[in-house]
Amino acid sequence: MPDAPAEPRLQHRLLTPAEADSAHRLLSRLIGELGRAILGQHQLIELVVISLLARGHLLLEGLPGLGKTELIKSLSKLMGLRFRRLQFTPDLLPGDIVGAPILEEEAGRRRLVFHPGPIFANLVLADEINRASPKTQSAMLEAMQERRVTVLGETHLLPLPFFVLATQNPIELEGTYPLPEAQLDRFTFKISVHGVTSEVLQEIISTRRQGEPPELEQVLSETELKQLFDFTDAIHLPQAVANYIARLVTATHPNRAESPDEVKRFVKFGASPRAAIALAGTARAAALLAGKPNAGFEEVRRVAPSVLCHRLILDYAARLEGWDTAKLVDHLLSAVPEVSRDVAEDLRT
Repeated sequence: MPDAPAEPRLQHRLLTPAEADSAHRLLSRLIGELGRAILGQHQLIELVVISLLARGHLLLEGLPGLGKTELIKSLSKLMGLRFRRLQFTPDLLPGDIVGAPILEEEAGRRRLVFHPGPIFANLVLADEINRASPKTQSAMLEAMQERRVTVLGETHLLPLPFFVLATQNPIELEGTYPLPEAQLDRFTFKISVHGVTSEVLQEIISTRRQGEPPELEQVLSETELKQLFDFTDAIHLPQAVANYIARLVTATHPNRAESPDEVKRFVKFGASPRAAIALAGTARAAALLAGKPNAGFEEVRRVAPSVLCHRLILDYAARLEGWDTAKLVDHLLSAVPEVSRDVAEDLRT
């Protein structure tokens, strides 16, 4: 009996020059307006937009007062998304997030009716997420991965698109809990938010009374937003770049022969397959932002720190010798060649 034919690989359409130009105009308008709201944080704004184009969740870490919350609120206005804000506190319960069934009486009969919680929105701001208990934080797991919640055995789909944009204070501050590893892994990006220069501070206090940002108007329609998602999916990811992503994630595991010595010494657990998926998706988004039809090695290197740093769990020896995840990822990008040894040998022959 002849072997069954192999299943054909899915063929995705490729981005056209006209589409790339249209995306560039839309994204330039969005980033320009965000730049009016949040001064002096252009690189941060671009990373936030890249994460959203990849339909990922985002974790912003920084000290209070750096504009993390204002950035997310401005983004919801500009994109016309249904926005809900959740203030995470130690007394917050899972039902306060996902909702709960409430006993109601109708036509003389009582029944439990599910009342959706604030997570039923397009963009959910989880403000100071690491001030809630681990039990409450875990209520977000199903929503972030599967875009749905289950209450008393009944599943409820969340509206699409669905993004969780969370802020957290550095874990060294009083009253914070470290996020569970399973939840950290569901954040596509983790970005550290730093302060601005004295010139930017001068502009803020000179142009804004009480620090209030300017009024913003919606710049993207629902149709345009969906179009940008389609354009991101149409970005071509060459096999060589996909191979580089796979080798980069594999090299984060200390038990692999090809891992650098520093990974074997300092890393307890490496990045999950979800990290590889995130690298591919955000590299495509970075290429779209740059107006390119293909995602290349440059885009992978640009997004790798935001994708990998929060997914590596270090051994105690790393801190003793002055290594953190940022330094390890930077070393990985230097140690892992863009083209594998086998491919390089084939090219030479």
